[in-house]
Amino acid sequence: MDNPDPGRILSGMDSDLIIIGGGLNGPALALAAAQTGLRSIVVDALPVATREAGDFDGRSYALALSSKRMLEALGLWNALKDDAQPMREIKVSDGRVGEAEVFLGLHFDSAEIEEGPMGFMVEDRYLRRALLDAMEADDRITHRAGETVIAQETDQVRARVTLATGETLTARLIVGADGRQSGTCARAGIRRTGWSYGQTALVCAIAHELPHGGVAHQLFLPAGPLAILPLTGNRSSIVWSERDAQARAINALPDAQYLDILRPRFGDFLGEISLAGGRYTYPLNLTLANRFIAERVALVGDAAHGMHPIAGQGLNAGLRDVAALAHVISHAQRRGEDFASPQVLDRYQAWRRWDTASLAAATDLFNRLFSNDNPLLRMTRDIGMALVGNAPSLRRGFIREAAGLTGDLPDLMKA
Repeated sequence: MDNPDPGRILSGMDSDLIIIGGGLNGPALALAAAQTGLRSIVVDALPVATREAGDFDGRSYALALSSKRMLEALGLWNALKDDAQPMREIKVSDGRVGEAEVFLGLHFDSAEIEEGPMGFMVEDRYLRRALLDAMEADDRITHRAGETVIAQETDQVRARVTLATGETLTARLIVGADGRQSGTCARAGIRRTGWSYGQTALVCAIAHELPHGGVAHQLFLPAGPLAILPLTGNRSSIVWSERDAQARAINALPDAQYLDILRPRFGDFLGEISLAGGRYTYPLNLTLANRFIAERVALVGDAAHGMHPIAGQGLNAGLRDVAALAHVISHAQRRGEDFASPQVLDRYQAWRRWDTASLAAATDLFNRLFSNDNPLLRMTRDIGMALVGNAPSLRRGFIREAAGLTGDLPDLMKA
């Protein structure tokens, strides 16, 4: 087919894309594809009511400026902006429980770049709701909630998936957005590399007496990092890493005792603290797909790369996958190419594989370097961080990296 109509599904197929996974990246890709006239079926293992529940996921996301631009381009930001907290500064400290923090000289201030805040904190419940509403409103997207894929097969012309009900669906491309234990990845014969960190993230929202001023804090403790991330109002999101056994013991405590354990780690710089919602735990591991593509298959988000949350870049990396895949698909369409051909998918993999591998390696290194109390390593990291903090050009580079403004940006992430 020489010049295919982007809005027309190849004869006999149910859709242009079958996206497996209804979390955040899958719906974002469906919306991006819809902007180019492509139709998607999003197969989501969970019912809509489960995803709509306010207590479904307790996480909040540090959306880089480039991710915010993407959400604007997808028409989502107006629904999110009132519940989005700008991140104006990041302060990094080293310490031990119950002792005063040692400031590492790392103070990132968005005033050092021209683009404004380096990012925005958005709670999962708001982002998920915006994505669900946008999918429902777009007639190019079919949301098959509460359904699971049990088999997939591909050939040079099409891709086919079989649902647990026995129904089959066909499309030009399958996209796996189904998380760290991606069935799409396994069914495509793609192996994974990774390991457990032996750490669990304790996650909750905290109310505090004093305003946070839009400042995010990263405190490195021997058992693992503690992030204090500003939310709207006098609230902050906590991502608190502990060794697995200790995390289980802490999470089993009543709220009052849980807070008693948290207070010496959190400190008193924001006044008295209290819980402002539910408590959640997430095991921490590294898992990388050895390839991001197979015949008429592409992986995005955690299905391609799950990493430690130490840099808060997990969702940002996933959204950049989505933006990059949408970019290569749309440009292939303009050239009259089959957007699911090996040549086109190779462009996506070449774009994203090195970037995500580098980010995963960096987060792994930082976690290993800082999640210990070795005196020599502590001295080395404190000196190193202080040197970076006192070098304006390096500091601005880190700020731009955190804002997602470095590298080759996909169309959806450009200003």
